[in-house]
Amino acid sequence: MKLLFVSLGCDKNLVDSEEMLGLLTRKGFEIVDDETLAEVIIINTCCFINDAKEESVNTILEMAEYKKAGSCKALIVTGCMAQRYKNEITEEVPEVDAVLGTTSYEDIYRAIQEAVDGKKFQEFKSIDYLPESLGRRVLTTGGHFGYLKIAEGCDKHCTYCIIPKLRGKFRSVPMERLLTQAREMAEEGVKELILVAQETTVYGTDIYGKKSLHVLLKELCKISGIRWIRVLYCYPEEIYDELIQTMKEEKKICHYLDLPIQHASDRILKRMGRRTTRAELVDIVNKLRGEIPDIVLRTTLITGFPGETEEDHEELMEFVDEMEFDRLGVFTYSPEEDTPAAGMPDQIPEEIKEERRDEIMELQQEISYDKGTDRIGQELLVMIEGKVADESAYIGRTYGDAPKVDGYIFVQTGELLMTGDFAKVRVTGALEYDLIGVLADEYTE
Repeated sequence: MKLLFVSLGCDKNLVDSEEMLGLLTRKGFEIVDDETLAEVIIINTCCFINDAKEESVNTILEMAEYKKAGSCKALIVTGCMAQRYKNEITEEVPEVDAVLGTTSYEDIYRAIQEAVDGKKFQEFKSIDYLPESLGRRVLTTGGHFGYLKIAEGCDKHCTYCIIPKLRGKFRSVPMERLLTQAREMAEEGVKELILVAQETTVYGTDIYGKKSLHVLLKELCKISGIRWIRVLYCYPEEIYDELIQTMKEEKKICHYLDLPIQHASDRILKRMGRRTTRAELVDIVNKLRGEIPDIVLRTTLITGFPGETEEDHEELMEFVDEMEFDRLGVFTYSPEEDTPAAGMPDQIPEEIKEERRDEIMELQQEISYDKGTDRIGQELLVMIEGKVADESAYIGRTYGDAPKVDGYIFVQTGELLMTGDFAKVRVTGALEYDLIGVLADEYTE
């Protein structure tokens, strides 16, 4: 049967999608990208913030049309929105044949079988269940990089976040299972492993009794073919000395960390349920830069949290100006039902949220421009992502650029390069680089 798979939301959701795709292709399904040809359509949904929720709803409604008039015999909805709004989905969109919760994607084949037979199907295992591996995934990231989800769920319970109610408590994936998956990915040509979870820094605490991310990283570094290992979603208060030391010692680990801090006003951080103060955040950033001078730090912020005053916003602006993060993203606060923050007084008007977001991003653009200018003349290692059409230039990423969230750079060269190649380049402009040479395959060993 012909299968169309739509994966929405974050990279962690994408890993679940790739697990399902792997199982279904082994069952004989043919993946297509044309809705009019699909006999089965699966939508893996997101509902983390309002924009994501709207995208999921619109996608479900759009695909339901192919169930009414088209070749689609089964329409399946999985993921976070399925977990959160299972009753609403089945009541409002009768074209949906099956709904699976966040921990029930193991049952995707059974769901399709039931749907094709004309039966409605639902499966919602405990949100604290950790699904088994479904075998080799179908990598959808282009083959040269891939995501390794090392844990599921979260125990932090920030006041604005719905994730613990959809994904359950924090559960680490056993290390042996992760190493097997990483080796399989390397065999398929993956050169960059990107470690993801709701929170990567506390990996292992639940099954090994202590933080074990550094142990996992050391084992992953032994895998032949992997050149870069990147770590995302590190809560700043959980950064620990063994992790820093491992990053310093292991050449394959990118000197890059994603530290979601959300704010810098102590009053707002407390209302958010965060576990750091501004002073602690400054200490953590300074320690990382002191220990690893070339580290690239990325963070995310929220503007317009309930009760945020102009003084709180100015304090956040001062912090951004002082810290000069290499990469920074800003979201306007999105009130999510069933979270404490949604019921807090002093909700901020949307236009003020957006004004404050824009002010921070304008400041960050100045910081990013200055940092880019300072790099002119440096030599860097770049992974090639593809060629610019009709030009003698390629798109690439440095160790300081995570795919999908950070920027790309342009490498000028008349040489023929391939996606996934590693090249040494010289910085000639804020986003422009000249090729020095291509590194041999054995460089990835």
